[in-house]
Amino acid sequence: MNTGISIRSGKLLTIVALMLLAAQVQAISTAALQQGIPSLAPMLEQVTPAVVSISVSKAMPTAGRYFFNGKELPEGARRFFGEVPDSTNEVPQRSYATGAGSGVIVDAAEGLIITNHHVVADASQITVRLSDDRSLRAKLLGSDPGTDVALLQVEAEDLVEIDFADVSTVAVGDYVVAIGNPFGIGQTVTSGIVSALGRAGINNNNYEDFIQTDAAINQGNSGGALVDMEGSLIGINTAIISGSGGSNGIGFAVPTDMVATVMEHLRRDGEVRRGLLGVTIADATPDIVAALDVQVDYGAVVTSVIPDSAADKAGVLVSDVIVEIDGEEVHGSRQLRNRVGLMLQEQEVELALYRNGKRETLLARIGGSSGQALVAVSPDAVNKEFRGAILETIRSDYPVIKQGVEVVSLSQSGGSWAAGLREGDVIVEVNRKQIADLEAFNSATSANAEGSTGSTTALTIIREGRKMLLFLP
Repeated sequence: MNTGISIRSGKLLTIVALMLLAAQVQAISTAALQQGIPSLAPMLEQVTPAVVSISVSKAMPTAGRYFFNGKELPEGARRFFGEVPDSTNEVPQRSYATGAGSGVIVDAAEGLIITNHHVVADASQITVRLSDDRSLRAKLLGSDPGTDVALLQVEAEDLVEIDFADVSTVAVGDYVVAIGNPFGIGQTVTSGIVSALGRAGINNNNYEDFIQTDAAINQGNSGGALVDMEGSLIGINTAIISGSGGSNGIGFAVPTDMVATVMEHLRRDGEVRRGLLGVTIADATPDIVAALDVQVDYGAVVTSVIPDSAADKAGVLVSDVIVEIDGEEVHGSRQLRNRVGLMLQEQEVELALYRNGKRETLLARIGGSSGQALVAVSPDAVNKEFRGAILETIRSDYPVIKQGVEVVSLSQSGGSWAAGLREGDVIVEVNRKQIADLEAFNSATSANAEGSTGSTTALTIIREGRKMLLFLP
């Protein structure tokens, strides 16, 4: 019988199979169906007791004026009044603001809780509420604004801690769960995936290596847990990108390897005493390594070395490309900055680098610094073309330097200024080849420009007796 409908046998079988499956599902009892549906409930039952709500009080100074029966008291009389107003219509010297956030118990025996620095910054009182509704006063052991990590301690029995995951195994696309106290409404769970790894640039002054997730993270989630499907901690939720203050599916968490390192600093010293290598660096982009004639695909290029620093004492030179520190690969300037900044002062480390096309290893002893460990050159600071500079061959009686090209004048609106070139700089090398005069400079830069589209020129300069490296695409 011809029905007028043509269906391939494979498709017909598929349709029949789906119809039969639908009929079977309808015949299954509701209880049996529920037992077959995957659920995060068993995992969350074990993990959520380790996530706490945090409330803080912060003293806010006022004008410090005191009144009695509508008249301001003289200075000498104010000492008789405390900070709490009474019926005499006294104005208190301090007012108090409150805030809410989240935290994660990482050591049940010692009562240690990790949260964000910005949650507890300037707090006069910190209160932790557990999942069983116990309320505890917390002590701040230390806080680090550079990584936005803080360490608290409470005294209590029967605490539940959370295990740290191996962050090196986390991959984009992994399912994750965010647990916290959004908007102060109480513990809440949201789910999503890992959207990206190694995110940075949220605050360039900080040490950033964020895990990005689309799991909903809102105000109050700060300091809460980001866990994998096994219930292990992979990060501490810290920031969102939002125009309204609500979740837009772009949240960030400090990875637990960074958290663990900062935690040890805070337990021992109450702060992170950052290490200093003593170099300024740039990412080893393909154009830059081509200009330096080094056969590497990654690393951090040394653009200057601070005199008498750890790097200087170890023998690090301008134009070296650092590719490993203590056996771990360095894929860029920010990664090196993060690692050195969290190392212990006086710690000895091994640096693997490429110099003149050859791999070398050096031993360096990390120095101390109250500021940043490394200064990374932003890609945005590299100029797009060599313009706005007036150059001259250095005079024969120039101090110390015997050959090169001096920057006599420089327009601040040009790309050369943006790349870091300044008046008074003396250019002594182009792509690590010495230049004697302006003619040699013009020849070297012209040859490089004609070599390939978008090629980068590496300029070695002397500024106030210090050698530096700049890049001009």
